[in-house]
Amino acid sequence: MKIIESTLSEYLSRLRLFRPNARLYLLTVLVTGIAMGVYRLIFNFYVLSLGYDEALLGNLITVNQFTALALALPMGFVVDRFGRKNALITRSVLLAFSVAVVALVPSVAVFYAMNMVFGVVQSISSVAMAPFLMENSGEEERTYLFSFSSGMMMGSAFVGNWLGGYLPTWIGQWRGFEATSSAAYGGALFVTSLVAVLGFIPLVFIRSAEGQEKRRRDFAPIQYAREHPKLLGKLMIPSLIISIGAGLFMPFMNVFFRVVHGQSDQTIGTLFAWGSLAMGVGLMIAPPIADRLGKIQFVVLTQGLAIPFMIMLGFAPFGISAMAYYARLALMNMSNPIYQTFVMEQVDEGARATVASLYSMVWSFGRAFSPSVSGWLQVNYGFDPVFGIAIALYAIAISLYWVFFLRPGKQSKTVVARAD
Repeated sequence: MKIIESTLSEYLSRLRLFRPNARLYLLTVLVTGIAMGVYRLIFNFYVLSLGYDEALLGNLITVNQFTALALALPMGFVVDRFGRKNALITRSVLLAFSVAVVALVPSVAVFYAMNMVFGVVQSISSVAMAPFLMENSGEEERTYLFSFSSGMMMGSAFVGNWLGGYLPTWIGQWRGFEATSSAAYGGALFVTSLVAVLGFIPLVFIRSAEGQEKRRRDFAPIQYAREHPKLLGKLMIPSLIISIGAGLFMPFMNVFFRVVHGQSDQTIGTLFAWGSLAMGVGLMIAPPIADRLGKIQFVVLTQGLAIPFMIMLGFAPFGISAMAYYARLALMNMSNPIYQTFVMEQVDEGARATVASLYSMVWSFGRAFSPSVSGWLQVNYGFDPVFGIAIALYAIAISLYWVFFLRPGKQSKTVVARAD
């Protein structure tokens, strides 16, 4: 009991260290998380309700990820040039705009165009977020801020997922549409865009961090990659493999539960909501555990434990699959901000925007083509090969973490590489 009280007291003391800019950013995370929770649940259903199939869904995700991939490096330069604050505001406005257009103009061409805009939004988020949090936190609370930010996103997605399961029904009843009609889904997405536009308001009050001008001049991703190929390879390759595996099944989980297990929108929305809450709880408890185990040890442990639950998720009956879904979400996602913090700590301060851009590029590259492959596999063979391939990729990535960072003598070499 004393250990729990001590841990809780320490946790609260770290939260009190959050700076004003960080607190404002967390308000935006709260609003955006709700909007994205609704969007991610019902967009796939919206497209399918219009008569399209999973292959189109895969292609749309691929367009999104290829756009983010293509923009990763130039976006790093743009964000450094014009500032994190302006970038984050732009991201919020573009997000609301793209959701509204998808809802109001449902056509294949618009879906592709707006998924390109989503790629821009994702690129801005990936490039700006980690350096922003690093700039606006101290060493004591940094890991907690990264995890708390991700946890708050998941907690607000809990609300968004739950709303997404019922919003089309409410709009359908109000307007006289079927709850699973494209009109009901489109109306729900338009309401979501109105919520998303509120996300930019707290960002207006953010003050730029000191020293940003110097970091803008230091952005040089190609040069940094040439000077530190071994370090970047170790940091990025496992994430690349994980992203390929995740792209095969994570964007299609709502389709999986509907097609394979025959569940309703409300059931899937509730399932997603509790899944988001499970992720949020996992993310909140991750920092004190990582402090005791070590960041990379924590990543290997949690992701390794996730693999058995992935097997149950893909191949067990619905009840077991749903429980495994919660466990897999919590274990895999609680490690993400810990690893991102680890990556940022391995490089010098002036190189963080550069490395954030490269990290974003790697993550987008992995997910750029796997959704299209997954869509084709689903149409022709179902979900079994999708999960089989993803599980194998996760196992390879986790093995590489150990080879690169935890094998005897490797941790000291990583620290030395940072000083190069």
